[in-house]
Amino acid sequence: MARAYASTILKAPVETVWSLVRDFNALPKWAPAIARSKIEDGLDADVVGCVRSFYTKDGGHVRERLLTLDDANYTFTYNFEKPAFPVKNYIATLRLYPVTQTDQTFAEWEANFDEAPGDEGKYEKIVSREVFASNWANLAKIIAAKKPKKPEGAVRWKGYAPNKVWTSRVMRAPVEKVWAVIRDFAGMGAWHEDITKMHMIGGVRSDKVSGVRDFYFGPGHLHEELLHLCDRTRSFSYRITKSPLPWINYVSGPRLWPVTSNNTTFGVWTGDWDASPQDDLTLIPNTEQNVYQKAFATVEKKLRRK
Repeated sequence: MARAYASTILKAPVETVWSLVRDFNALPKWAPAIARSKIEDGLDADVVGCVRSFYTKDGGHVRERLLTLDDANYTFTYNFEKPAFPVKNYIATLRLYPVTQTDQTFAEWEANFDEAPGDEGKYEKIVSREVFASNWANLAKIIAAKKPKKPEGAVRWKGYAPNKVWTSRVMRAPVEKVWAVIRDFAGMGAWHEDITKMHMIGGVRSDKVSGVRDFYFGPGHLHEELLHLCDRTRSFSYRITKSPLPWINYVSGPRLWPVTSNNTTFGVWTGDWDASPQDDLTLIPNTEQNVYQKAFATVEKKLRRK
């Protein structure tokens, strides 16, 4: 199965970008190859199951069905009812994530499909470059020119945020290089200036799930157990088993995405724990800025020195 993919950073808050792309019938407004579009059967564009029928400027006719629309997570998924290309089993998803450090947006678009024998890789490249990347580049130009405002009354998360701390940043280095540094569960002491004496208890490998790292964060002595490690999603998670701080059930971890438009990296770091509301007044901002954001910043600094 082929996978087409393109991602970029858009210089507007995620609520603003979502207001531009959420409309399943709005492709002619921001996709340069689309001439006109309509939703069949008079349905609204946010009715899951609706079909958009559109024509490209070169005369092609395409029909796509909305399969998922998620306002809470800024994403939608659709398939081909009448394909734009000679492929089968085409499923595409557009997703947005806030870049909390700059209040911009990480936008990714991917599709999985089957290519015919002899076409291996052909339409994967065409969809990635001429559809997804081209559309993102054009949307970036529209945002830069029109500077659209955030919709009135827009809120970032519908209800609670997905985690007690959900923070993100763009790092000016390729994702493979950032992951090579972050993946080492015992390596944080080499690039986070507040961490010392980090090592894996018992001398186990740092990629051993269930392994525990022992270290000092300033004067505090901590143990953290590796819960999962995934090279496919470039992510890992861990839990604290020893800490001087007033929290319990602490689980945290980063995930990385490639920014294909400029070969940089988008990273998200999340954390959840139980603590008193009074303690959280200090724990939440300190963890976000002095642990997660500082980790991403110091990794970027380390890589840019090379």
